[in-house]
Amino acid sequence: MAQITRTPLVRHLRSEPTMHTLHYRRGRLARSGPGLAFWFRPLSTGVAEVPLDDRDLPFLFHGRTADFQDVTTQGTITYRVAEPERLAARVDFTLDIDAGTFVKTPLEQVAGLLTQLAQQFVYDYVVGTQLREILTHGVAEIRTRIGDGLRAEPALEELGLAVAAVRVSAVSPTPDVEKALQTPSRERIQQDADQATFERRAQAVQKERAIAENELQNQIELARREESLVTQQGQNERMRATEAAAAQEVQAEAAGRRTRVEAEARADSIKAVEGARVSAEGDRAAIYRDVTPAVLFGLAAQELAGKLKTVEHLNVTPDLLAPLLANLAEAGTRRLEAPEEE
Repeated sequence: MAQITRTPLVRHLRSEPTMHTLHYRRGRLARSGPGLAFWFRPLSTGVAEVPLDDRDLPFLFHGRTADFQDVTTQGTITYRVAEPERLAARVDFTLDIDAGTFVKTPLEQVAGLLTQLAQQFVYDYVVGTQLREILTHGVAEIRTRIGDGLRAEPALEELGLAVAAVRVSAVSPTPDVEKALQTPSRERIQQDADQATFERRAQAVQKERAIAENELQNQIELARREESLVTQQGQNERMRATEAAAAQEVQAEAAGRRTRVEAEARADSIKAVEGARVSAEGDRAAIYRDVTPAVLFGLAAQELAGKLKTVEHLNVTPDLLAPLLANLAEAGTRRLEAPEEE
């Protein structure tokens, strides 16, 4: 707002660059422009100030759709004053020259006018459109209708106002209707989630079944290998037993052959010894065959005497000596007669 400095006779006004000031003296326009600073007499001066900056006007409209559902449209209209003198001629922007503030509420009047015009464009669209269409495409459509409608409105052109931008932030139904509309989508999303959960569980079951089958195949393979191992071990044990039996048989055969050889050698040795002994005995018997009993008796006595270690007593009887002496005499006679025969 303008800053007014008071002195006893005159006053000084200084406005901002974004404010268009109109200085009236004695009912005529003396000065007009943004950011003015001047001295004036309070008794003969009137001052009006029109803002030139862009201003945002929020709006919130309630309406009923073609299918009798309440919707709320929320957004913002950005406008500015294009021709301040024309607007000042239609709307009272007079300043209090003592306080530097508006005497009335011109900005509220302009906002009310813009709001009513925008609300009319929104209602024209909402009442002829179904709720689902509004919720689907309503934001862009309402923004376009408000912008095009305000720019083409003759009343705004007469006031010197220009619409800079229109923004629609939301078009929403009542909470109950919104919840009802969300239910199918929520259920569909839940079904998709359940389907995803089912598929994940199915995949998990398939993986578990594959793991179980793999474990079963591993167990079968291990059992088959164990069977092969047991069979091979049995074959190895039988082979070891067979080889051991064969080795024992070979050892037994070798021992038998060795025993037979030793027995045959021993038999041959015994046979040779006994044969020599028998031959010697035969020779001795042949020798003894031609010897007289007395000689034999003497030889026996000699052999017996050689085998006896100690003879403590010897009894010689006449019956024993008579034949012996007779034999000795006969032998001596034969030995004496032998040279004569030769």
